[in-house]
Amino acid sequence: MKLVKLSAEQFDKYASTHKYRNYYQTSMYANVMVKFGYHAQFLGIASDENKLLGATLIIYKDVFMGNKVAYAPHGILFDYEDLNNTQELVKTIKRTLSKQGIMFLRMDPYIPLTIRDNEGNTMNFNNKGNDIIKNLTKSGFKYKGETLYFETEKPRWEALVLLQKDIREIFDKIDKRTRNKLRRATNSGIEVIKSKDIDNLYKFVSKKEKKPLSYFKTICNNFGDNIDIYYAKLNTEKFLINSRRNYEKEVEFNETLSQKIQDMSLDPKDRETYLNKKMESDKLITTYKNHLLKATDLLKNNPDGIIIGGTMVIKYDNAAYLFTEGIDEEYGSLSASTLLKWQLIEDFNNQGFKYVNLGGIVGDFENQNEYSGLNESKLGFNSIVTEYVGEFDIVLNNIMYSLYQKTNNK
Repeated sequence: MKLVKLSAEQFDKYASTHKYRNYYQTSMYANVMVKFGYHAQFLGIASDENKLLGATLIIYKDVFMGNKVAYAPHGILFDYEDLNNTQELVKTIKRTLSKQGIMFLRMDPYIPLTIRDNEGNTMNFNNKGNDIIKNLTKSGFKYKGETLYFETEKPRWEALVLLQKDIREIFDKIDKRTRNKLRRATNSGIEVIKSKDIDNLYKFVSKKEKKPLSYFKTICNNFGDNIDIYYAKLNTEKFLINSRRNYEKEVEFNETLSQKIQDMSLDPKDRETYLNKKMESDKLITTYKNHLLKATDLLKNNPDGIIIGGTMVIKYDNAAYLFTEGIDEEYGSLSASTLLKWQLIEDFNNQGFKYVNLGGIVGDFENQNEYSGLNESKLGFNSIVTEYVGEFDIVLNNIMYSLYQKTNNK
């Protein structure tokens, strides 16, 4: 077995038919990373008879005395089910890449381990998954998987909405909270529009993304027509009308409660119940009044509407992947993010795509944690969950990597 250099065209041709293919293992993504200071190589894994057994994009940086750390984004495209072949692959990697000054390699193969429902119950599993993990660890990789939370590079858990059904059937299976959020967003006057403009989107994603605007522009340039950008636009006139309606309706309800409280013929417990309801209604009136004041100002200053969030999608292999998203927190209660996701589902279902990948979640479905809101926002669409095998690290030059670690720790 040996590693051979491939051209971008040769690599893309091979990768496009591999069972573990993904948009990170493409020349398009390689071009993006090269723009941001990484080196990139397309490598083929060939038998002694020059038959191609696998391939990978690796990206790497010089980090220490001319030595490099490398990453194979979403894994080397290879069949790990045979232990002997996996061991031979690792020997070949060590022998070849260490000569290039690469002292460390990380990968996170895009290999499903389990498929689960939106409550975390296992629906299906890869009966070769545990063998693959064992083969990689026996061959020298250090396994970092099994975490319920986020790993170093890419999420180990993703939420997918299956398409190719009647859109009404998809909607009917959405949970009640998510349907209520969709109605709230629509009733508030939020509309979804498509655009090629990335600058506005960056204003919303920059608060959580460490990458610069130029990174997202480079993604758009390299993936071209495979990029779609959606924006949530608040129709300020509709927002004002809805805010006024909510306020007036709550005031009317509040007055009814006041009358109930003053009715001395009622049982004291009933009067107490109405009193508690009125206290809640008083709070809502204050909230709706503030919304009304805000809506009035918004319409005055933004008569044509205002953009309050957006999302970017990468289309690859008959699926749509939510690449990044962001919402103005000031308008978070209007549920624009939920409406954006629904628009993706509706659009790509109409276009005949297989699924929409809503991106990373965590695998803790039982305990309340800092990511519970993230999970709810994606699993509420009756999503299925894919758990992948996770990250693997291997040291290719122990002496230099040990020195590098000691230097960094200082």
